Amino acid sequence: MQTENLERVPAPRIARTGMFRALSHRNFRLFWAGAFLSNCGTWMQAVAQGWLVLQLTNSAFWLGLDAFMATIPGFFLTLLGGVFADLVDRRRLLIYTQVVAGVAALGLATLIWTGLVNRWMVLGFSFVTGCCMALASPSYLAMTFDLVGREDLANAVALNSSQFQLSRVVGPALAGVGLSLFGLAGCFYVNGLSFAAVVISLNMVRFDGATHPARAPSHSIKDRRALWTDLVEGFRYVRHRPRVWSLLMISSVNSLFGAPYFSMIPIYARDIFHLGATGLAWLMGMAGAGAFCGAVLLTVMGDFRRKGWFVLGGSLFFGAGVTAFALSTHLHLSYVFLFCLGFAIVTSVAVTNTLLQKLVTDEMRGRVMSMFILSFIGTMPIGNIIAGSASHRYGAPRTLAVGGVIISLFATAMILFNRRLRELY
Repeated sequence: MQTENLERVPAPRIARTGMFRALSHRNFRLFWAGAFLSNCGTWMQAVAQGWLVLQLTNSAFWLGLDAFMATIPGFFLTLLGGVFADLVDRRRLLIYTQVVAGVAALGLATLIWTGLVNRWMVLGFSFVTGCCMALASPSYLAMTFDLVGREDLANAVALNSSQFQLSRVVGPALAGVGLSLFGLAGCFYVNGLSFAAVVISLNMVRFDGATHPARAPSHSIKDRRALWTDLVEGFRYVRHRPRVWSLLMISSVNSLFGAPYFSMIPIYARDIFHLGATGLAWLMGMAGAGAFCGAVLLTVMGDFRRKGWFVLGGSLFFGAGVTAFALSTHLHLSYVFLFCLGFAIVTSVAVTNTLLQKLVTDEMRGRVMSMFILSFIGTMPIGNIIAGSASHRYGAPRTLAVGGVIISLFATAMILFNRRLRELY
């Protein structure tokens, strides 16, 4: 499999050693910086939107429904986005989707500022943004390989995870300040404007045609029958590769039963710990802090061995962390549990990302990465709507605790019975 032609435009670089070696690629530096600024805005809006929905509805069900609307497009569009990632200019697709998502955030901000917003409008904008993210995510992951090549892939994935998780700390912290200074609408306006950062950075990325020739798609994107064939080929490819299938299954279980903790945090902030919007920001930021530390650890470790154990161990401890947080009624202990579950899940997800990118062929990369995204984003709407409904009837603590136990049991079974996954390096 040829990978040498993926080296990028010659440019002055820092030494390609150490934990930041992927940043020696100019294109990756631009992409990394733009994505970080945009993600900070996204997490600001996440905090503000959770508080907005709770104010409008006073209901755990509606929190789950809003999360459902934001993630259900991933169930239908992520695989299509993966096919597109193998057929079209990934950078251009990312630019278009980020522009639409930014406009959606600005539109919702204006509705809040004018006092015209209602619960249905919030759900509608969540759906639009979810469509953009579902179509863009496979190209986002696959483009990491385009930017750095195989040699620095593991480091680039770890650094990408680090910036995303750092934004989970910075974004909620900024939201806490922003909510005090300029209210809910201001946080949405900041997020809308933050999309300009990633659009500008993507426009500045330049590939050298001599060393990085454009991918030649096998058919036109307008050929519907060929698109369907590509999709079926992707499923067949994964079905005949047990290790790839196992990695996707772990990701699915983590998301289906664990991801709803995030949409339920506003309930804990207001009804259990009796906090305001700033307290909600601190709770969300604590999980982000743990995730950031986990991502930094992976960056420092580099291309380490026994990655399979990190995937399995991270999943096991994530389930334990979700259960502990769900049942905690002590604020400071809950901070610790949120930190730990954030640390655990990012080690599992980031290492899964690296392993998948190394296990698959170049021509299948976009489709397999779309299945990876589907494995956690596609299952989120199901998990969120179930968790929202169950929390409305049985309470958030019991609902989340059961989900955490299921994750831990599944991870334990994989550790005991899936030797090939344990031995993945």
